[in-house]
Amino acid sequence: MSDGIVVALDVGGTGMKCALVRPDGTVHHEERHPTLAERGPEAVTETILTIAGALADRARADGFTPIATGIAVPGVVDELNGVAVWSANVGFRDVPLRDLAVERLGIPAALGHDVRVGALAEARLGAGRGRRHVLFVAIGTGIAGGLVIDGRGYPGAHGAAGELGHVVVRPGGSPCGCGLRGCLEAEASAKSIGRKYAHLSGEAGATAFDVATRAAGGDELARRVWQDAVEALADGLLTAQALYDVGVVVLGGGLAEAGDDLLEPVRAAVAERVTFHRSPEIVRAELGDTAGCLGSALLALDSLRSELDSLRSEPDSLRSEPDSLKGEQ
Repeated sequence: MSDGIVVALDVGGTGMKCALVRPDGTVHHEERHPTLAERGPEAVTETILTIAGALADRARADGFTPIATGIAVPGVVDELNGVAVWSANVGFRDVPLRDLAVERLGIPAALGHDVRVGALAEARLGAGRGRRHVLFVAIGTGIAGGLVIDGRGYPGAHGAAGELGHVVVRPGGSPCGCGLRGCLEAEASAKSIGRKYAHLSGEAGATAFDVATRAAGGDELARRVWQDAVEALADGLLTAQALYDVGVVVLGGGLAEAGDDLLEPVRAAVAERVTFHRSPEIVRAELGDTAGCLGSALLALDSLRSELDSLRSEPDSLRSEPDSLKGEQ
């Protein structure tokens, strides 16, 4: 449909990024709202549905036809059944968000994992476009990855694929929130970098940004903490490369804002470790924090097209195209 548009939401523990996205990936309208996760999962769910409904109304007022809803959430996500299985940040446990969105808005919906849909957007529209095998690694408060092959994301058998942050890279190392020690997330996330520097320097409240800035300025303690994180990240990426053999690794999330101060030492550290592996290109993400919204829109469009293809394959006597797809040939 020439006037079709997708309602897209990227829900985080702190805030929601929301947009109206055209099928070609351009954004017509965007807005942000607080998640207020402390209110509990039921209240957050109602907020998601209310915002999605308001966006659909905004689309109609602007002359567009909402054709689908895409929602991205953190945690473990069953994309096939549209269920937010579990999320520590938001408190979801087996919430059927996709069906709730369909019921509220009256249009098809898709539910995805925040990092995997971000990977989808970077692979198709961002730093990985034109490449067949892309691994997107988001490094922020935590670390997670998303594998995209030939433009399609891989969720895994249980909706938990891509938990690169919980690969143990330093056995017996720093405690991780998952219960293990030495996980990549506990050694190289932005949160862990700031925490380690604060502990060693005695400067409460130090952040990864502080560490990166001071390391670049010659602060020896900051340089050591930063390099430790780089080495841990390189070990994690080498494990990922051994498993996935991708052509490009796209680094995103807050830590990637350090630019070459992160990319150059990570590239060097990975190159030092490579033996028989083919070393991937390592690049910075291009879409920033808009990747989640764009990716959730792409996921919704994929779901629509899959439904249309399924209907077209049925005998004529059983075929009945959904209204949202009529005319989209």
